[in-house]
Amino acid sequence: MTMAINKKLLSLLLLVSSLSSIASASFSDPDSDSDLTNELASLRSNSESGVIHLDDHGISKFLISSPTPRPYSILLFFDATQLHSKTELRLQELRREFGLVSATFLANNNGSDLNKLFFCEIEFSRSQSSFQRFGVNALPHIRLVTGSTAKLSDESGQMDQSDFARLAESMAEFVEQRTKLTVGPIQRPPFLSKAQISVIVAMIVIATPFVIKRILRGETLLHDHRLWLSGAIFIYFFSVAGTMHNIIRKMPMFLQDRNDPNKLVFFYQGSGMQLGAEGFAVGFLYTVVGLLLAFVTNVLVRVRNLNVQRLVMLVALVVSSWAVKQVVYLDNWKTGYGIHPYWPSSWQ
Repeated sequence: MTMAINKKLLSLLLLVSSLSSIASASFSDPDSDSDLTNELASLRSNSESGVIHLDDHGISKFLISSPTPRPYSILLFFDATQLHSKTELRLQELRREFGLVSATFLANNNGSDLNKLFFCEIEFSRSQSSFQRFGVNALPHIRLVTGSTAKLSDESGQMDQSDFARLAESMAEFVEQRTKLTVGPIQRPPFLSKAQISVIVAMIVIATPFVIKRILRGETLLHDHRLWLSGAIFIYFFSVAGTMHNIIRKMPMFLQDRNDPNKLVFFYQGSGMQLGAEGFAVGFLYTVVGLLLAFVTNVLVRVRNLNVQRLVMLVALVVSSWAVKQVVYLDNWKTGYGIHPYWPSSWQ
């Protein structure tokens, strides 16, 4: 009887020991939560703006292997070096703004709140598997992984694309709304350092007497009529060439021919788009007509020789007529609209 009881007791002890071993293997982590938090804080201290560079190993260690709920949240900026040349994505600008938000958060927080959120970035060439885990297939992309996020593919923490317009300010609002933590006003670096300001002030003080002397003598660039004339011509060309349209729409100067990659297209047929070369060509023709008109009305009238006046006037009319004809032809070729002359009814 005693032997039977001992066997049952031994079996029970072995069962309890096995269950405890399984439980400890299932729920224990080689790195405790505090160790992971301290390691993230150490990595952050080594970064100038507080942004931690992660790769596939870091994502696995701090997000995948760490069980939920985690004592920290991570705001991830997804980057791709090979896409930096595409200016329309603004990846480099957004990365700088992301760093400003991180630095501002560090400056305005201390104590326990400081380790509740970490700003991190991953780069595509070194973290392709992480991009796949998160399901990221387009950039720019910023995502908040909270302590309760179990699946990395959960897109509920993604920052909306429309919020990137306000750069760091919209990122800070996103963080404050989602984490209930305070980021504070964005602390942007000054445009000029104190040393640069001191040098500029010293130069102004030294140059002031000389500048005043030249102003009183009328020997500055502002007194040179050639400067004002060149500026007026430039503004006229800038206006009629559609340069502001090209800047706002970020239009290219030319396109590559689809049928022949070795050829370039400078004039696009169709009213839906205007290339930069088109605007400059038409602006040049307009400027030629404007300069001839200014020359005839301001310079030619002072010439005393009537034959010279008539000859120059004839040349100006021929060149102006040719320039206007080219503009009309280009407009008709591009848009399909025809321009017809209007004659008074008494002439018909």
